[in-house]
Amino acid sequence: MLLGIDTGGTYTDAVLFNEEEGVLRTAKSLTTKHNLSLGICDAVNTILDEEGDHIRMVSLSTTLATNAIVEAHGSPVCLILIGYDEGALQRSNLGEAVGKNPCLFIQGGHSPMGDEQAPLDIKAVEEAVKKYAPSVSSFAIAGYFSVRNASHEEAVRDIIFKETNLPVSCAHELSSSLDAPRRALTALLNAQLIPQLQQLVLAVETMLEEKAIKAPLMVVKGDGSLITAKTALARPVETILSGPAASVVGAHYLSGEENVFVVDMGGTTTDIAVLKDGEPQLSKEGAIVGGWRTMVEAVDVHTFGLGGDSEIALNIPSKSLTIGPRRVQPVSLLAMQYPEILSVMEQQLLNDRVWPNDGRFALKLRELDAGISSLSRLEQEIWGGLQAGPVALNKILERPAMARPLQRLIDRGLVIVSGLTPSDASHLLGLQGSWNKKGADLSSQLFIRHAEKEGVFSNLTPNTLAEMIYEKTVTGSATTILETALSEINYTPLGENQKLGQDLINNALRDKSNKDGHSVIDIAINLGRPIVATGAPANTYYKDVATRLNASLNLPEHAEVSNAVGAVAGGVVQKLSVLISSPEKGRYRAHIGKDQIDFTDSEVAIEYVLTYAEKTVKALAQECGATDITVKVDRHDNVITDAGGDKLFIESRIFATAKGRPVLAA
Repeated sequence: MLLGIDTGGTYTDAVLFNEEEGVLRTAKSLTTKHNLSLGICDAVNTILDEEGDHIRMVSLSTTLATNAIVEAHGSPVCLILIGYDEGALQRSNLGEAVGKNPCLFIQGGHSPMGDEQAPLDIKAVEEAVKKYAPSVSSFAIAGYFSVRNASHEEAVRDIIFKETNLPVSCAHELSSSLDAPRRALTALLNAQLIPQLQQLVLAVETMLEEKAIKAPLMVVKGDGSLITAKTALARPVETILSGPAASVVGAHYLSGEENVFVVDMGGTTTDIAVLKDGEPQLSKEGAIVGGWRTMVEAVDVHTFGLGGDSEIALNIPSKSLTIGPRRVQPVSLLAMQYPEILSVMEQQLLNDRVWPNDGRFALKLRELDAGISSLSRLEQEIWGGLQAGPVALNKILERPAMARPLQRLIDRGLVIVSGLTPSDASHLLGLQGSWNKKGADLSSQLFIRHAEKEGVFSNLTPNTLAEMIYEKTVTGSATTILETALSEINYTPLGENQKLGQDLINNALRDKSNKDGHSVIDIAINLGRPIVATGAPANTYYKDVATRLNASLNLPEHAEVSNAVGAVAGGVVQKLSVLISSPEKGRYRAHIGKDQIDFTDSEVAIEYVLTYAEKTVKALAQECGATDITVKVDRHDNVITDAGGDKLFIESRIFATAKGRPVLAA
C-alpha cells in the first residue's frame, strides 16, 4: 500500500494506492493553512480505518511553493551577493524579486576559471548576519562564478550556521549553469520557501507518527520525480511546480492518454502541460513561475492566475469584471467556517452608505514565519485582531494608515482576504454545493451595490452576476489552453493588431448556444489534441471549455485527486553536471564544488570526472531514497580546430543521470 498526499491552496487530497489494483480510496479535505496537520489528518483519516503499519511509502506533492511565488507570499530573507556589482539587481528582475528584503554586496567571488577574484570580506559577513538574523527567516547566498568555485559561498554558509539556527540557501547547490543574477534569484526564492515547506513536512511527519506509519516520506519535484523529505527541506525551490508535475504524472496514469494537453485547475492557478508520447516535456531554460524564470528544471508548465478561488474585482475604467490573479478565500467557504459573518453582511446591506470593501473580510492564514519583532507596530495590531477569527475589511480600514500594513501581511502570506470568487458563483448557479450558498448570495448583493454605485453595471441580480462570472471563467480557461497550444508552435495570434486578434479569439470562444451570442462572423477553433482535465473545479467548467475549443475531453475517474495519484506513481531521478575547462594550453581543470583539480592530459581529466560523476550521482539518488539504481553518463566535448589545423580543447561537460524506484518500508 502506498499513500499519496497533495496539499493545495484550497484542498488537501489523499489517495490509498496499490501497484496492482491502482487507486483504492480517495478523500478531500479543506487545507488548513493555519495548522496544515489538521487538513492532512482529516483527509488521511477518511481513507485509513486502522493504523498504517501496512503503508510502505508516503509521497507528498504540493502547490504551496508555486502559489507562494505566484502570489508573492515569500518569507523575509537576507540575500548575500559575493563579488556581484550592484547592476546585477537590474538583470533577471532580481531587484524586483528582492523587494524590501535586505540585500548585501560583499567583496569576494571568483573568475570564470575558478580563481579567486578578491578575498572574501569575512568581517562584513559577520556584521550582516548579526544585524539581520533577528528579522529574517532564512539567508540566501550567491557567489560570483560559484559554479566554478563554491568556496566563498560555503564559507559564508558556515558563518551563518555558527551564528544562527536559520536555514541557508546556496546558489551553487541549486544550479550548475552560468547566469549569475538568475542563479541568485533561484537561491532567493528557495530561501523564501523554506519556512513554508518546513511547516508542511512537519505536519505530515506529525500525522505519520500519530498513525504509527513508519514508511519513508517522499516529496514530488517539479520534474515529476521523487526526493526524500530531508532533501526537499534543503532545496524547496525544486518543489515549485510539484503539484502540476504530479498532476501530469497522475493524469497519464488515470487517463492512459499519450499525447494530450493536461490541464490542472485548482483554487489559485490553472496549470497546463503538454504530454508527448506519455512523457511530460521539461523546461530547458528553467521553470517560469509568477513571471520569474528560475534555474530549476521542471515540467514545462504554463501557469495562469486563474482558479476557482480567483478574486473577482471591478475594472471601473473599462466597466468590466476581472478574475485573478490573486487568490482570495471564497465567501461561501468562510461563511461555512464562520457563520457569524452572515449577520455582518446583512448589516452592511442595511447601511445607506456603500463601501468598496463591503462583503470582504481579512483572515489569518498561517502562523508567523519569523519573530513578532519582524512586524511593525500597526502590523502587530492587525495581527492581534485576527487571532479570534475573520474581521470585516471595512473595520480594519476605518483608519487609512492600516492599508499598507495590511497589504504587507497579505504579501507575506500571513493574512488572506475573503471575497467573491468563481466558486461562489458556482454555488449560486447550483454547480457546487459544498459550502454556504447564503454567504455567496450576500456577498454578490454587496458586490452589485458597489458596481451600480460606480456605474459599471445596472439591473443585475446575484444570478445574472454569477452567470457573467461563469462565462468569464470558461472563456479565460479556454484562452489559457489556446495560448499554450500556440506557444508550442511559437505563434503569437495578436501580432501588431492586438485588439483585432483578441476580438477574433473572443468570437471563437463565446457561448454559441446563447441566442445573444450570434455574430455576422462565426469563427471556430479546433484543438489538435484531446484535453485531460484534472483538479477539483475541472468538472464544473471544462465540458464547456472543450466544446468551445472543439476538442475531445477526458475527465478520468479520480481526476479531482490526480496530484495525489501522481505523487505515488513517480520514480527517483537525480542529475549531475561537471565542467572541465582549460585555463591555458596543456592544463585541464575539473570544477568540482569548492575544489579545482588540474590535469596535464585532457583524457585523464575526463576519465577522472566520468568516474566521479557516476559515483556521485548514484550516491545522490540513494540519498534521495532510491533503490535499483541505473546510471547513464554522457560526455559533450567542445574542441575546435585553429588556423594552423591543430585541435584546441575549449571545455568538456559531463552529464550523469541516475534513475531508481523509491525504497519501500519492509
